[in-house]
Amino acid sequence: MDIKKQGIGVLIVAMSLATAWAIRGQFGHEQGAAWAGAIGALALILVSNRKDWYSKMPIIALASAIGWGAGGMISYGMVVGYGRADNFINAFYGLSMLFVIGALFGLLGGGLVGLALDSTKKNRVNWGALVSEMVAGGLLTYFFLIEQIGFRMTPPRSEAWALILGAGLAMLLHMARTKRNSAIRVAIFSALGGGFGFGFGNFLQVAGNVAEIPFNMWNVMEYSIGFFGGLGMAYGVFSSSWPIDEAIKPKTWATRSALFALLVFIPLIVYRESLTYGSFLERLGEVPNLEPIALASTTFIAIVLFLVAVLLFYKLWDNIYTKKDVALFLFVYLGLYTLSSYVVIGLFAGKTALNHQLYVLNIVLLFILSRRTKVDWPEEVTDQITARKWLVYVLVILAFMAFLSLIAIGIHDELPGSHDRFGIGWKE
Repeated sequence: MDIKKQGIGVLIVAMSLATAWAIRGQFGHEQGAAWAGAIGALALILVSNRKDWYSKMPIIALASAIGWGAGGMISYGMVVGYGRADNFINAFYGLSMLFVIGALFGLLGGGLVGLALDSTKKNRVNWGALVSEMVAGGLLTYFFLIEQIGFRMTPPRSEAWALILGAGLAMLLHMARTKRNSAIRVAIFSALGGGFGFGFGNFLQVAGNVAEIPFNMWNVMEYSIGFFGGLGMAYGVFSSSWPIDEAIKPKTWATRSALFALLVFIPLIVYRESLTYGSFLERLGEVPNLEPIALASTTFIAIVLFLVAVLLFYKLWDNIYTKKDVALFLFVYLGLYTLSSYVVIGLFAGKTALNHQLYVLNIVLLFILSRRTKVDWPEEVTDQITARKWLVYVLVILAFMAFLSLIAIGIHDELPGSHDRFGIGWKE
């Protein structure tokens, strides 16, 4: 086993999801997270060296987009504010709840990826039953926790986290009942990574603000959840055993429907929410010649989105894919997301930002690393469920969040944007 190659493969997945998640900060919500989730899955397929996974690339990418995207409905602005508090109770509550929120992102994102990988011709996932159970689980959990018990994490904002929690628990129960242990492993490791990344990222944001680092520290937090979430997802996949899918290729309607969702549906929603003429008028504010710039921006990106969709549909119409096809999809899709981010912050008005130059640097590094890298699978993979060990990991992470909270309150007084959930006026 080549440890170096395996580590680089995992790093490629982590950096891909991290870069896309940082870009997602310009778009937000479910559609932005979905685009980023698809990119993470494409990177995973690229380095996997699994030809049967290449063949169902659009389906795996769409599963990841839905899973990571669903978490986009969670409101976490208030929770980030608790992490900026000047007392231990509020700060620890903020970091620990961000761990929960990040874990929910990873749970569904990694879980649906794991199910897509585990679904074969001989043992297909019953997607209809799974979706029904997840919807029911989400609604029941929300009703029980929010309406009956009244446990609210982010008052007065949306408590949609409870919907995602219920959906995730229902998904795990479905996996356990159908004996899809490897998918469970991916869901749990993705959750641990995403949760750690979100809490740790909030600490980095606070520390950067206190040090007055001239950089978008919110973007650092976003990169952190993407990096560690991708790291957990990749580790979960490459340390688990997976069946070989004997089907030569998935059904044509399935792959083409997935391509349509990835190339048309998701970009169209992103365009509608963030890239229309009215959106540019609102975002760019008082720049000179605002109206011509807004018109040029929305027209340019609409044309580019259309041309890229046509190009990729043409190149990927035949649903027998190779590694080159996966690489093409990944880097064009990630490049398009990056270009959209440049345009939305005001490229046509002459506005750029350092974080965007770093996106480009990340893409260049990813391209270089991926040219000859493939995961050398471990000699020993497993589908064993180690619940006790995972519980220890959770406790260790929460203890680390408590430690970070103590450091955070020791390096600053009250910060702008901080929130007080418990009315505690003392500092630990």
